[in-house]
Amino acid sequence: MSTIYKTDIPDVPLRARGKVRDIYDLGERLLIVSTDRLSAFDHVLPDPIPDKGRVLNQLSCFWFGLTSGIVRNHLITADVDSFPRPLREHAGMLQGRSMLVRKAEMFPIECVARGYLAGSGWKEYRETEAICGMALPSGLKESSPLPEPIFTPATKAESGHDLNISFDEAARIVGWETATHLRDLTLALFKRATDYAGGRGVLLADTKFEFGLVDRKIVLADEALTPDSSRYWPAEGYAPGRPQPSWDKQFVRDYLERMGWNKQPPVPSLPDEIVDGTRSRYLEIFRILTGRELQ
Repeated sequence: MSTIYKTDIPDVPLRARGKVRDIYDLGERLLIVSTDRLSAFDHVLPDPIPDKGRVLNQLSCFWFGLTSGIVRNHLITADVDSFPRPLREHAGMLQGRSMLVRKAEMFPIECVARGYLAGSGWKEYRETEAICGMALPSGLKESSPLPEPIFTPATKAESGHDLNISFDEAARIVGWETATHLRDLTLALFKRATDYAGGRGVLLADTKFEFGLVDRKIVLADEALTPDSSRYWPAEGYAPGRPQPSWDKQFVRDYLERMGWNKQPPVPSLPDEIVDGTRSRYLEIFRILTGRELQ
């Protein structure tokens, strides 16, 4: 069991410390370290989830490899022995939870694909019978499959919730040709992932991708198809009309809702059974999807 809440690498510039990842600047390259921090309702919780960062890092690397035929990605290597010497001195901290990547000029939109009606999509549908301006059939239930997967972009938020936007709004931000390309890549990646996961008894309800430019070419960046960025459901027992059991941090959200937290500081601590239950869910989906144990 491994736990890292916050990293510090002397003499290596820290570019950003996100909700989960610490990013170090190496000039033309970045070092991304996935910590065991967990965010819920836009707050970072005080309790780490052991091994969570290793799941995020290694599952992203797995999906980068599986989807490289669709789009290039920013990964250079996740082999710490191949890192620059100043980083190899911190191998104990970095092993299994870090990757060296190309520095990309990131597009300022989130690229979301949805195959089922859940989360913010379900909330929006109940109000308008549409998601991101796209009308959907009447009478759909929570967790219903959509007639076909849809692309629902969102704005990136430094804090607070990302906001769903229409395709036209996304096109105004990044340009029509780029928005069309990002939509097509997102849906192609989603199909590849849903087909693969479906063969392992897993439904991919929705997921979020981020893209950027390296040498003026679009690359998949950040993370890919992790339990933090995706909603994975077991196919066995699936039934629309209710929330589905899931392999992600919904387990934590449900606990925080039950305890009546007002989603404002101070952020409550998690009891051991919630920490352990969350860890087991992350490890389980990793094993199911990759067919191996966490390294």
